[in-house]
Amino acid sequence: MSKRLLPLLLTLGVAHAAPSLETVVEGLKTPWALAFLPDGQFLVTERDGTLRMAKAGAKPGAPIAGVPAVDAVGQGGLLDVVTDSDFASNRTVYLCYAEPSADKKTNGTALASAKLSADNKRLTDVKVIFSQKPKMDSRLHFGCRIVEAPDGKLFLSLGERYKGMAQAQTLDNHFGKIVRIGKDGSVPADNPFVATAGALPEIWSYGHRNSQGLALDAKGQLWEHEHGPQGGDELNLIKPKLNYGWPVITYGENYGGGKIGDGMAAKGGMEQPNVKWVPSIAPAGLVQLKSVQYGAAWQGSFFIGSLKFGHLERVKLGADNRVVEQERLFPDTGRMRDVREGPDGLLYLVLESAGKIVRVKP
Repeated sequence: MSKRLLPLLLTLGVAHAAPSLETVVEGLKTPWALAFLPDGQFLVTERDGTLRMAKAGAKPGAPIAGVPAVDAVGQGGLLDVVTDSDFASNRTVYLCYAEPSADKKTNGTALASAKLSADNKRLTDVKVIFSQKPKMDSRLHFGCRIVEAPDGKLFLSLGERYKGMAQAQTLDNHFGKIVRIGKDGSVPADNPFVATAGALPEIWSYGHRNSQGLALDAKGQLWEHEHGPQGGDELNLIKPKLNYGWPVITYGENYGGGKIGDGMAAKGGMEQPNVKWVPSIAPAGLVQLKSVQYGAAWQGSFFIGSLKFGHLERVKLGADNRVVEQERLFPDTGRMRDVREGPDGLLYLVLESAGKIVRVKP
C-alpha cells in the first residue's frame, strides 16, 4: 500500500477496526460490581457475599475478610462497591448489600463504610452508615448503587422491594427512593425533605422502582436508570425533591399483561423519563464516558448494560437531554451487571453469568 493511500483510508475509516471485547478477569461467581484501585487491581463483589481482589490476566484472589453479613437470597446479596475519592490516603471503601434483620426474617438495603488493609486481605473499621427503613420480607428490588458527589456526599439508590411499590409515593419510608447522606451517615442540612413533617430526612427523590444504575455526568449532574415492570425501563436526570412517578405512571405493564394502576404514562407533578425502553432491556450499570479513547462519537455517551438481551446500550443526549444517538453494541454477550470507566479511559463490563470482567478495546 502506498504511503499516499494509507492516510486517505484512515480518514475514510477503512483501516479502523471496530471496538471489540477482551477478557480481563475470569473465574468469578455471579459478580455484581467492580471498583478500581490505584495499583491497577480491582475490587469485585460476588452476590453470595464475597469480596475479592482481581488483577488483569490472573485468577481472582481469595475472599477478603471482614465483609458484613449479607442476605444472599433472590436478588439480594453483596452488591455495589466504590472506593472513596481519597482512597489513596484513607483506604476507605463503601459496600451496598442486602442486610438481614436480627431474626433473619426480613431484610433491607444497607450501606457500610470500611477500610481495606494495606495488604488487601481484610476490611477493618466496618460501619453501617445507612439502613433502609423499614425492613421487609422480600427477595426483590434492592436497588443498591452508590455514587460519591463532588462535595463528598453519598447518593444511594433504593428499590421499592416489589411489595412496597405503593410506598414509593410516600415519604415516611425508604422504598423506591434515592437518598443522600454524609460519609459518616449524617443527614445533610440541605436535603430537600429535612423540614418536611413525617418525611425521612435522607430522601433526595422518590417514585422509583428498582434502580441499578446511578452515575454523575461531566457537569456533576446525577443520573439513574431503573427497571420498569414489563416494559418501561427509564433513564432519568435526578433532581432533589422530584417525584419520578412509580407506580402511578409507567410506560410498562404488569407481567403477563394488564395495566398498572390506572394505566397512565403521564401525570402532573411527576417527571417523565429522558429515555424509555419498551420492551425492557433490563438495565444494569451506568456510566457517562468522559475519555476520548474511542473517539468523539462515543465521548459523552451513556453506556448501560442489558441483563435481558446481553448487549451494551449506548445513548447520547443533546443539549436538551433528548436522545440524538442510540445503538446496541456487542449483542448476545451475556448478562451485563455493571459498566465502569477505568482510570485508563476504557470501558469495563461485568458479565454476571459468565463470571467475567471484560474490557472494550478501541
